[in-house]
Formats: sequence, C-alpha cells, structure tokens
Amino acid sequence: MVPKVERNLTFIPKFAVRICKRGCDITHIFSIPLRFKIQKMEKTSCKFCNLKSAAAHTLKNSEIGVLENNCAQVDFMPGDNIVRQNSLSTNVIYIKSGLVKVHIRGPIRERIMKIVKAPTYLCLPSSFGDKVNHFSATAIESTSVCFIDVTVFKQFIYSNGDFALQIILDLSKGELQSLHHCLNNAQKQNIGRVADAILFFAHEIYNSNSFLLPISRQDLADLTGITRESASRILTDFDNEKIVEIEGKKISITNEALLRQISEKG
Repeated sequence: MVPKVERNLTFIPKFAVRICKRGCDITHIFSIPLRFKIQKMEKTSCKFCNLKSAAAHTLKNSEIGVLENNCAQVDFMPGDNIVRQNSLSTNVIYIKSGLVKVHIRGPIRERIMKIVKAPTYLCLPSSFGDKVNHFSATAIESTSVCFIDVTVFKQFIYSNGDFALQIILDLSKGELQSLHHCLNNAQKQNIGRVADAILFFAHEIYNSNSFLLPISRQDLADLTGITRESASRILTDFDNEKIVEIEGKKISITNEALLRQISEKG
C-alpha cells in the first residue's frame, strides 16, 4: 500500500522530492511535479486495481507487493504538468486513467508528438534510454498517474519473462504508431493531416463521431505540424462544406466517407 504523504518535503525548482522509509528499510525517492496538490496522492492496492496493464497482470503476488511498495499514484487536473523535458528520469510512468499530450520543445517551436489515452505506459524508451526525460507530458483531462521506481521495473523485466514480453509488445506498438505518424506528416498536405486528427479523436479516443475537442486550435496545429491559422481555416472549410459540424469545441462528423477520402489522399 502507498503510505500517507509526509509533510516534510524538500523543494527544488519545479519539482518536489518525496523521501520516505518503508518496511524494507530502503529509502525510496519519487520526483513529483510541484503543481499537483499534496492531498491528491492516494493509497492504492495494485493487487485489486481494475486498470492494471497487461504486463502487471503477469506479476506474481510477491511481485505485486514489491510494486505496491515502490509506486505512487497521483491525480492531475487538466493543464497540469506530469513530466517536464530535461528533468531527471527516475520513474516509469503509467497513465491509469485520463488523456495526456506528449510534447517536445525543439530549436524553433514546440511540437506535440502524440496524444496518449489511458491505460498505457508513457514513453518507455525515454524511461530506459537516458537519465533525463526527452519530452514533456501534460494532462488534457483529469488524469490519474502511477509513478513506478524504474529500478524495480527493470528487475521485473530481468526476472519475469512474461512481463518482459508484454513490455516489448507495448514498445513495438508504440514504434509502429510513430512510424505511421511520421509517414503521414511527411507525405500528406495540411488538409489531410487535420482530417487524420479528427478521425483519430473520433475513433481512437472517444469512439464517437460527436465529441468535444480536448485541445486548443494551437495544440491541434502543433499536433499536425501546421500553423494555427491553417488549422482554423481548414476546420472552417470542413464546417462550411458540411463535412463536419462545429459548435464551439464540439465537433460532429457529418460526412465520414468524404472525411476519410480526404485523409487517405491527403
């Protein structure tokens, strides 16, 4: 079980370092973004969690106990930073519920690399590949996150083949999604990219042809790699041509066949 949050927190810029002793007499450290409210950290039982990952389902009872003693669940509000680019990477992040944008600050502008829907691990290659995070992650909706000690996570990979296989499958799935996203951005025109984004939110995120767009027009531009003005103009054109119906942030697909044709031909 995750213990109650201690009040003797040592603060460093943008992050709180939480240090606590557990029954195993090992000192555990979790780096938690300062913007979350302290009372949002909750006790949780990994054994009875209904939102465990496929990898966590392969763990033995003894390993589940180790997991519980080396993770912390934190709730974030929309707009809260979960991870900051170039911050120290000491935890594997599991998005238990909610919606998150993964964004990277480049030499010219920031770019949203992907929108991540729970439940899923967040950017595992970065967790293993370096000591610092190569990305930032921000909650788009109310989001619950489990921070897992990376050392313990690696121990599960070494000792549990089924766990390791599930992590490899997750990594492979993420790699394939990145390849398709890169190909679409390289070969499609602006109108095709926006059509892709609308279909993505409709079918991959909300499973409905009518939904509230969870991101701003600027975020949509950063996701599709175009300017804000272009993104807004294309949405207006789609609305005028009755391909979609737009009311504020609500988008309803009215001609999916044509929208898919635009997406495919780009």
